[in-house]
Amino acid sequence: MTEINKVAVIGSGVMGAAIAAHIANSGTEVLLFDIVPEGAADRSQMAKQAIEKLLKTDPAPLTHKRRTKLITPCNLEDDLKKLGEVDWVIEVIIERLDIKQNLYKKLDEYRKPGSVVSSNTSTLPLHNLVEGMGEDFKRNFMITHFFNPPRYMRLLELVAGDADKALVDKVRKFCDINLGKGVVECKDTPGFIANRIGIYWIAAAIKHAFDMGIKIEEADLVMGRPVGIPKTGVFGLMDLIGIDLLPLIAKSFAATLDNADAFFKVYKEHDLISKMIADGYTGRKGKGGFYRLNTENGGKVKESIDLKTGDYAPSQKAKLESATIGAKDLRKLVEHEDIGGRFAWATLRDTLHYAASLIPEIADDIRSVDEAMKMGYNWKFGPFELIDKLGVKYFSDKLTQEGLEVPAILKAAGDQTLYKEEGNNIHYMTLSGDYQKVEFNPESYMLADIKRGNTPITKNGSASLWDLGDGIACLEFTSKMNALDPDSMQMIERSVEIVKEKYKGLVIANDGSNFCAGANIGLALFAANVAAFKMLKDFIKQGQDAYMALKYAPFPVVSAPSGMALGGGCEILLHSDAVQAHVETYTGLVEVGVGLIPGWGGCKELVYRNLAKRAKSDSAAAKMGNWFSFLSPIRTLNTMPALSDAFTNISTAKVAKSAEEAKDMLILNDKSRITMNRERLLPDAKSLCLELAQDYKPPHTHTIHLPGKTARMAFDMAVQGFVKSGKATEYDVVVSTAVGYVLSGGETDITKEIHEQDLLDLEREQFDSLLRNKGTLARIEHMLETGKPLRN
Repeated sequence: MTEINKVAVIGSGVMGAAIAAHIANSGTEVLLFDIVPEGAADRSQMAKQAIEKLLKTDPAPLTHKRRTKLITPCNLEDDLKKLGEVDWVIEVIIERLDIKQNLYKKLDEYRKPGSVVSSNTSTLPLHNLVEGMGEDFKRNFMITHFFNPPRYMRLLELVAGDADKALVDKVRKFCDINLGKGVVECKDTPGFIANRIGIYWIAAAIKHAFDMGIKIEEADLVMGRPVGIPKTGVFGLMDLIGIDLLPLIAKSFAATLDNADAFFKVYKEHDLISKMIADGYTGRKGKGGFYRLNTENGGKVKESIDLKTGDYAPSQKAKLESATIGAKDLRKLVEHEDIGGRFAWATLRDTLHYAASLIPEIADDIRSVDEAMKMGYNWKFGPFELIDKLGVKYFSDKLTQEGLEVPAILKAAGDQTLYKEEGNNIHYMTLSGDYQKVEFNPESYMLADIKRGNTPITKNGSASLWDLGDGIACLEFTSKMNALDPDSMQMIERSVEIVKEKYKGLVIANDGSNFCAGANIGLALFAANVAAFKMLKDFIKQGQDAYMALKYAPFPVVSAPSGMALGGGCEILLHSDAVQAHVETYTGLVEVGVGLIPGWGGCKELVYRNLAKRAKSDSAAAKMGNWFSFLSPIRTLNTMPALSDAFTNISTAKVAKSAEEAKDMLILNDKSRITMNRERLLPDAKSLCLELAQDYKPPHTHTIHLPGKTARMAFDMAVQGFVKSGKATEYDVVVSTAVGYVLSGGETDITKEIHEQDLLDLEREQFDSLLRNKGTLARIEHMLETGKPLRN
């Protein structure tokens, strides 16, 4: 059976274009179709305009602008014959059954034999969609429901229907490996899994908020992080997705759900919400929503709506004892007597009871439901994991006390947990009352799966070293935000010594949302405030030594970042032999934002990498290479373009917004690779490390030649231009001057040789000087207090 090498997306609206973009992100060719507008000179203008809009959308649907070259605009009148080239056709048009069915008849006429056709519908049952179609079409048809935005949301709900199993497996594999999706197979029921439960949860929360009179800030406080739900809570989430969406989905549910379904007991069309929608207060896409920004009188004041009166007032930070006490204990949250506790219990009771009652209607197992909610709604815990946190027996008893029927899955569990761990395996409860083992997939796992039931090789307060098997060890940072401190550096050096003696290679990875947020700047501020400058200099030297130990270790080092890898985290990538990066890696040398420069070799590495790139691309230097054979292998006729690139990236704190952009910035080298699926990142990194370990030889150091004062004059002119245009502040000049001093090589000229250690010494010297400056301390303090850079 052929693989999926080319895809067609029918419908170039917001969702269709975004799906096409993400398929292009995987390196796959896409044909994007839409109708021909009446009287249009360009018959494919709708698809072309959608592609152009992709380049302006924020957050970006594309991992790199060049990915648009893989998307071909088409129209549904002239180009249907091109469907004979594609392996998968995805329909993303209006949610009207008659229009979809008419389209399917056209698609069936032109599609390639054996190709897959799927719908992105979130509301229409599969059996209705294929009604009247031939048996061959039905065997090749399924629902593939992407969550919005497709690039960032991992969940893909798949409804197979009567589709051929081999085709279903092919689509699942492509979505998993190429698109990075967590594929959950669902039954052909309204709303599938995530929206069936998620929309119910929203409706229940809104109902109880109106009934109890809780402030929306208080509701979002308790229905956010204490429950393991994003801090937007319920009302913030509604503003994000659009308040007008709920009535539309409710209308769909009304047409497809049984009248006795519990959804209709919690959903109500509130007059206030109807008025908000009518007045254009549909959320962030409109004039505002439950929250809004009041820009009158030139200011920006965040305001919240009063659910009783409909009036807006300045938002107040919610403070509830229940949220504080229940932050780490869910039962304490729901048992608390204040309004937050009562609201949390009522909402969770209804939602968890509803989810449990839907087994086996929407899915045969609880794990599919939990995974769908975690990937589709970004919940930290799925409904059944939350029931375990409350206690199955406790929850069942409470349901009985309040006159609610205990669902079959909870009866089957009795006083047992819904999940249990045995050794390094996880088991989940089934309707029969037995546990089902979750099989380990050697090609898709997280570090937590390795750690379960095992002990680390070594550990301290900020990092641990684990055995991944096959001679590969894994260094894991464990501090808050995986920020780096002296213990982190100590563990890097200890890991190098251990791996040198007993292992083939080292992977640096963790399961955190962010790989590493950089150095612990709170530690730096404290030390500076007590004038412990020697301690700080020692810390910088310790970091430089640790990173150089990684770079020149007698074994391969592969870093596996996902999320943010900033500052010192980026410098780890720069000192690795290769990077196996998750596509959603956001990395850069951002130290200037806190008034510092990269001090652990970041300046050095960008100088070396940009000079090496220039040497490869500079045809003049290549032709005259023999003339300069007595000089460094990294010396070009003109170093300034290379140094300017490094200076721009560091002095503007440029951050790559994807792993692909990180390649352009030279943070990822030629040996580095990109993984689309987060759960395949660690095994991919291990495989790359094993590959590099064969006949591994550490890199050789070499000298370079830098212009010194000549380069600094050019850097200074560029900075002054930014100052005149208002893009740089007074203190930006101070920090950029320090950056320029290091990148230029300090007090040198083009005839002198510069060693790596020379640049490290310059980094340390300038770092120390900036730390003694009040402007830097003000930036650090402001960042710690607000999370935003100070423009002083």
